[in-house]
Amino acid sequence: MMPQLLTVRVERPAGRPVRVWVPVLPVVLVFLPVVVLTLLVAAVACLVYRVSVVRALGTGWRVVSALPGTRFDIEHDRTAVLVAIR
Repeated sequence: MMPQLLTVRVERPAGRPVRVWVPVLPVVLVFLPVVVLTLLVAAVACLVYRVSVVRALGTGWRVVSALPGTRFDIEHDRTAVLVAIR
């Protein structure tokens, strides 16, 4: 299943944390032309390096399907960025 929601929280030293919810599907629809071009370039690269295109696309889909439940916690000095994929 494709990820549905991306939650980003930025904790700053002064003030309240900023939280942003980004729905994934509308973002994918906006960037669909870029995604199609990227898939075409990936298919050509697979043909050049003699890799099965179907297998490569299947593996890519498995990676995207495994993203829900992933969390990234990045801290630098007194600022923290927390990203959760649902």
